[in-house]
Amino acid sequence: MANSTAAAAPPTGPMPVLSARPPWRETFVSLRVTNYRRFAAGNLVANTAVWMQRIAMDWLVLQLSGSVAAVGVTVFMQFTPMLVFGLWGGVIADRYSKQRLLICTQTAAAALAALLAALTLTGAVQVWHVYAISFVLGLVTVVDNPARQVFVNELVGPRYLRNAISLNSSIFQLGGLIGPALGGILITAVGGGWSFVINSAACLAVVGALFSLRRDELHHSPAAPRGKGQLAEGMRYVRRKPVIFWTVVMVAVLAVFAFNMPVFLAAYANDVYDVGAQGYGMFNALVAAGALAGALASTRRTSVRLSMVVGTAAALGVVQALAGLAPGEIAFSVLLVGIGVGNLLFITAANSLVQMSSNVQIRGRVISFYILVLLGGQAIGGPLMGWVVEAAGPHVAMMISGLVPAAAAVLVAWMIARHASLRLRFGLRGRRPVIAIVNRAGKAGATL
Repeated sequence: MANSTAAAAPPTGPMPVLSARPPWRETFVSLRVTNYRRFAAGNLVANTAVWMQRIAMDWLVLQLSGSVAAVGVTVFMQFTPMLVFGLWGGVIADRYSKQRLLICTQTAAAALAALLAALTLTGAVQVWHVYAISFVLGLVTVVDNPARQVFVNELVGPRYLRNAISLNSSIFQLGGLIGPALGGILITAVGGGWSFVINSAACLAVVGALFSLRRDELHHSPAAPRGKGQLAEGMRYVRRKPVIFWTVVMVAVLAVFAFNMPVFLAAYANDVYDVGAQGYGMFNALVAAGALAGALASTRRTSVRLSMVVGTAAALGVVQALAGLAPGEIAFSVLLVGIGVGNLLFITAANSLVQMSSNVQIRGRVISFYILVLLGGQAIGGPLMGWVVEAAGPHVAMMISGLVPAAAAVLVAWMIARHASLRLRFGLRGRRPVIAIVNRAGKAGATL
C-alpha cells in the first residue's frame, strides 16, 4: 500500500504576513543564526567561483567550436539529468541527512572542477570533454539543489525561512556580480583553466563549512519513510495546490524562453558589440548587479502571493523584450540591470511561495519538481534559443524571450481570475483612482 506522506504530515502552517515592512536592521536577520552565517559565508565564496567557472566554460566552448549553439548544448548537457532524474533527487533529500548529502555533492563538484582544470591547463581539452563534465555536474545537481533548498529550513527554522531564502538569492547574485567580472579578467590574463582550479578549492571550502555546523542547533526535518508511489505522491500534491501549480507553470515558461542569458549574452558580446570575453563577463555582471538589488528588495516584502509571481513574470518579459530593441550598447547594458532585478524578484517570490506552501515531510519532492521544471526548462531552452539566435539573430531572439513569458503571464492571470470568478473593478476613492479585484457579486475577492 502506498505511503501517504501528504496525508500523514501536519497541514501546512500559515505563511507569515507582515502588517508593515520590517525595519532595515532586520534585512539580514537570518545571519544572526550561527549555522546559517557559516553556511552563507561558504556559499558566497563558492558562488563567486561557480560563476567564474560558468563564464570560463561558456567561453571555452565558444572558442573551441566557434558556435553559439554549442554554448546552448553545454547548458542542455548540464540540465538534462534534472529532466530524467530530478524527482528522485527530491525523494533522496526527503529520506536522508541534508548535511551529509551536501558534503558528498560538493566533494564531487570539487573533483569535476579539478579534472576540467587539468584538461584545460594541459591543452588537452576538447568540446566533448566539457559536454561530459557538464553532464556529470548535472547529475550532482540532481541531489544538491533540493537538499540545499530544504537544508535552509533546518539552518534557520520557519521563523527566518523567507528572509534566508532572499539572502541566499542575494549571495548567489553577489557571486554572480563578482564572478563574471573576475572570470573575464582571468580568461584574458592567464586563460580559463585557473577559474576551474579556483572553483575546485571553493567547493572544498563549502565542505569545510558544512563540517563546522553545530548539529545540536539544527532544526532537523523528519525523514520521510520508504514507501511505494512517493514520486507520484509529490506530483499529486503539486497538482492539488493551485498556488504551487500555477507558480510552477510560470517558472516553466520563463525557464524555456527567458532564463538562457548565457546564450544571448555570448551572441551579443561576440557578434553584436564585439567586446570579447571581458565584455561577456561584464554583461553577466550587469545582470547580476540588478539581480542583487532585486534579491535585497525581496527581503523588504511584507508577503508573497501568486499575483506577485505572475505580475513579476509579465514585467520581466516586457523588459527583456525591450532589450532586444535597444539602440546601442549603453541602453542594452541599462536594460540588463532591469532584467536582473525582475529575474530575482520573480525567482525569490516563486521559491518562497513553493517552499512555504509545502509540508515539511514532502517539501523535498515538491522542491525537486520545482527545480526539475526550472533547470529542465533551461535544458530545453538552451539549444532552442541558441538555434533562434543563429536563425533570426540576437535581437529577434531576445525579443521572443521576453514576449512569450509576458503573454503567458497574461493568459495565466486570466485563467486564475476566471476559475476564481474574479474581475477588475475601477473606481474613485475621493479623488484617487482605485483598481480592485472583486468577485462576480461585487465583493472584494481574496488576494492571490
